[in-house]
Amino acid sequence: MIDYSLFYGRSLLKEELPFKLTEEITGKLKKAPAFVTVNGEKVCARCASVSTVSRRYPCTCGGTCLYCRECIGLGKVRECAMLYTLTDPRQFVSFDKPCLKWEGQLSAQQSEASSQVIESILAYTETILWAVAGAGKTEMLFRGIQEALEDNKRVCIASPRVDVCLELAPRIHDAFPDVPLAVLYGGAEESYRYTQLVIATTHQLYRFDDAFDVLIIDEVDAFPYHLNQALLFAADKARRKPSCLIHLTATPDRCMQKRISSGEIKAVILPARYHGFALPVPEGVYHKSTLVNESQAEKTVLIRHMQQLVDQKQTFLLFLPTIALMGKLEPILKSIFSEVSFECVHSRDILRKEKVKKMRDGELIFLVTTTILERGVTFENIDVLVWEADHAVFTEAALVQIAGRAGRSKNHPDGKVTFYHHGWTKAMKAAVKQIKRMNHLARRRGLIR
Repeated sequence: MIDYSLFYGRSLLKEELPFKLTEEITGKLKKAPAFVTVNGEKVCARCASVSTVSRRYPCTCGGTCLYCRECIGLGKVRECAMLYTLTDPRQFVSFDKPCLKWEGQLSAQQSEASSQVIESILAYTETILWAVAGAGKTEMLFRGIQEALEDNKRVCIASPRVDVCLELAPRIHDAFPDVPLAVLYGGAEESYRYTQLVIATTHQLYRFDDAFDVLIIDEVDAFPYHLNQALLFAADKARRKPSCLIHLTATPDRCMQKRISSGEIKAVILPARYHGFALPVPEGVYHKSTLVNESQAEKTVLIRHMQQLVDQKQTFLLFLPTIALMGKLEPILKSIFSEVSFECVHSRDILRKEKVKKMRDGELIFLVTTTILERGVTFENIDVLVWEADHAVFTEAALVQIAGRAGRSKNHPDGKVTFYHHGWTKAMKAAVKQIKRMNHLARRRGLIR
């Protein structure tokens, strides 16, 4: 028996289906061409990208077709293809009310933000929740999500980063244990199922169409979502009309800040963490060494700092700018810290989830990482070291997010952040300035000690 709920609010190629399409099945589905012509140009209907392939290629249809390169990671959209969908009937699994089982308490500023989130959901408006790292953004969403779910609305929390989705999933499940939850990302072990509550990477939004009453984009400023027109289109296509759109970020870009200041978009600004302690302000440390010479590495200020933290049994994260540098340093670090439990992790690491879990479970003293862990992960008690903080990959937003990994726990609010550099960059200066500005605003409001 065919489960037609697979098509509810979705936009799927036949190659994405777990069964073969027959005339009987297609007769019950809505279908639309995968390519459309706009102003004389061929445009992908899934991501709205103009085809950059000027010549056609031999196709499975027997002819020659264009295909879309932009969203090819989720399956090749050919010129001859069709996209299949069904209108979402909102037939969800029932649950007992209230569906929110979280018993925590919100602070005064969190409660105010939570109320504004609910207001936005009820009014189907667009809102940005601008909150410093560690302010408790997820908890501020709970009551709004509850309001939406109990009103038979479909809710999606999306993020550009898989790590953020994996961090969110258990917290959302614990808060709403009786509401079925689908967690969608590339390489996910579980197959798709129709649920009222969804957590997904922003790339997964390509597969949705007119699906969600509430779409929450976490880490809206992060790569690859930031300024990606195809993903912005996918997010808009995934929403019903009308619907509510909520942006979450600790580091809104200048364009979004202009929208806030002009009143184009409503903003809720939270400059303090939930525990009432100030954000750690990074310390800059100048260095000359490169660390690639094993015989000299132990004499460098970084290794001496790392050794001091190891001796103190203080866990920490070491951020590096590139995977290539990590490859050079890993054997050196293994030689120097041969009796210490640590791991190296990056975006191409197939064991990334397992290594992050080991760090969270207290099995590692330190974790060496690229910017892949700049956001979306929380550890109980860590310091943060950034090597070559003046590298171009470390933007203002990245450095603010990286610094935000420290001091997140109320039991350990004094984590230290160190930027090792060859010279102060605009990004480094701006990051420190932004952190100090938020602390100043929080003190002025009486929100931090």
